[in-house]
Parts: sequence; structure tokens; C-alpha cells
Amino acid sequence: MKDTEKTVYRVVRRRAKPGCEKAYEDLVRGMLDESSHFHGYLSATIIPPDSPQGEYQIIQRFSSQKDLDHWDASEERAIWHERLHSLAESDPDYRLLTGLEVWFSPKLVPSSSPPPRWRMTVVSWLGIFPVVTFCLWFISPLLAGLPFLVRTAIITVIVVALMSYVVMPRLSRWMGWWLLKK
Repeated sequence: MKDTEKTVYRVVRRRAKPGCEKAYEDLVRGMLDESSHFHGYLSATIIPPDSPQGEYQIIQRFSSQKDLDHWDASEERAIWHERLHSLAESDPDYRLLTGLEVWFSPKLVPSSSPPPRWRMTVVSWLGIFPVVTFCLWFISPLLAGLPFLVRTAIITVIVVALMSYVVMPRLSRWMGWWLLKK
């Protein structure tokens, strides 16, 4: 898979002007709704500030950098940013996330309701079961001469790496329709 085809996570940080927080958040939600109609859009989450003078964080997820670039270059996005400019203290700060950073984000307040926990559990199990089975079937016999804790450490490193970089990015993309189904 080319780098341009990997799921892209972008964090946008910005402060609303004092007293404009509600209007700012409403506009951000409108913009995220608009972006959801673009090809490659997967999800977006708003994290409100933890203090009155804090920054909003928006996490956007697109199927590829090309899809994110298409949204960034769109007239629709430019219009929303113009509207947001009057309610924000500064220009937005952007950062792309990769790998494990995405798994360890703070508690999120989604722009739409999160998937039910039981569905997230099912999708996680669908990823973990085959990875652990593979490791126990094929790798564990190769490690039989090692002490138990060393074997466990090696197997868990393999499971975590495969889950983070191979299995979960694909599963969340393939099962997204079901996770977000109402």
C-alpha cells in the first residue's frame, strides 16, 4: 500500500474568541458535516477545551492523504474557514498523526455519537483472535525453548505491532459502516 493510500488522521487546534464558543462549535459541527460528504471521509471528532481559554481540537480521519487534500482544496472548506475566522482568535494549527498516537488520544467528545461499546468490542475481537491464533500456532513453537515471560513478551510485541499497523487500520475502515450504523 502506498503512503498516499494510508488512513490519515489530522488534529486541528484552535481557540474560539471569548463569548463565541457556542457559535464556534456549531460552525465546526456544520463544517464537519459538510466534509462528511467528501470522498474518503471516515470520521471527525470535536474535543472541547478543558478550560474557558483553552483550544478546541478536531480530529479528522480520511482514507488517504489525497482525499484530505481534496477536502482542503475545496471551495466548501474555504467558505467554512471564512465563517470560522470571525469567531476564532487565531489561524488553525494542524498536525498529522500516525501509528500508535491515534490509539492513545484523550477521552473524545464525538461530533456524532460514538459506536456502541459492544460493537467496538466485537471489531477488536475480530482483529485480535486471528492475530493471537497465528502467533500461538506458528510462532509459539519456535520459541518453545525460551522462558515463559520471554515468550510472552515476544508474542505480545508481535500482536501489538500487527494490531496497530496492519489489522486495526483495515478493520476500522472495512467495518466502519457497521460501527457507525444506528
